[in-house]
Amino acid sequence: MKQLKSQPSAFNITLEPNDAHRLASVRGQFDDNLHLIEQRLNVEIRSRDNFFAVFGDEDDAKHAVDVIFNLYQETAHYSDVTPEEVHLHLRQFERPKPMDQSANSIQSVNDIDNFSIIRTKKGNIKPRGINQQRYVRSIQTHDINFGVGPAGTGKTYLAVACAVEALLRDEVERILLVRPAVEAGERLGFLPGDLAQKVDPYLRPLYDALHEMLGFETVAKLQERNVIEIAPLAYMRGRTLNGAYIILDESQNTTREQMKMFLTRIGFGSTAVVTGDMSQIDLPKGVSSGLAHVCDVLRDVEEISFTHFESRDVVRHPIVQSIVDAYDSFEKDH
Repeated sequence: MKQLKSQPSAFNITLEPNDAHRLASVRGQFDDNLHLIEQRLNVEIRSRDNFFAVFGDEDDAKHAVDVIFNLYQETAHYSDVTPEEVHLHLRQFERPKPMDQSANSIQSVNDIDNFSIIRTKKGNIKPRGINQQRYVRSIQTHDINFGVGPAGTGKTYLAVACAVEALLRDEVERILLVRPAVEAGERLGFLPGDLAQKVDPYLRPLYDALHEMLGFETVAKLQERNVIEIAPLAYMRGRTLNGAYIILDESQNTTREQMKMFLTRIGFGSTAVVTGDMSQIDLPKGVSSGLAHVCDVLRDVEEISFTHFESRDVVRHPIVQSIVDAYDSFEKDH
């Protein structure tokens, strides 16, 4: 139970239940997690057992208490709290403080629906932060899903993880990895090898995720049996895909016609996840992005989910968020 009271220069919180292992996880090795919170929010944290006192600017101290409380809530479901997890919570709770909103207007972090563990052959994968959790839940409950946002937010990785889990559960018969072959002016014809070898470089992020979740040998065997199939977007025309998990990556580089063609390939028992970053469009000048267009066309279709990520959702090095924000700011001013 959360107990919070304000003092002139401090906010105190007592974490319940008093679990030594969970408290140690929140603190981190040598209190590294607490030091990170102190450094990022310019506050001082003192703790004894399950009691924490946070000193500093009122808003920053409240923010720190929110982060500590929600990290502790997560330890009820996952044992370890990493510095990356702390970093993500610090970014996530820069939004309006949960304490200042009504209970009906926020998605409680201790709601079990928020913690959708994805089970793969090589281990379990945990969505990080509220937006990733919503993204996974949407994928699990909708046939067509869009994940739109900057690089490093986990859009593609989580889509592959959900596809692997569905395959292992026999919910689908195969996985299709699709990507438009548009990369900084290069064309497939100038790359050596057969079709698979030509497309491989474009699908490397998807392959890396598959290898991590299934292992190299398993992925190779599944490819030989066509259970995992790679396909450039242009080769999707005319097909009907039943019982498949289809991932269209880098969809910002599709045209309007290509996006419509792709979405109308989906058959019974299939799930499609479309990912893209509107800030990294490589289409020729004058050609509008199919992703931008479809977000407007289908935004009111209830059966289709849209998850929009922001720089605060980036789970890579913190400097990546600063880079994304700097580019966004520059483009708005020019």
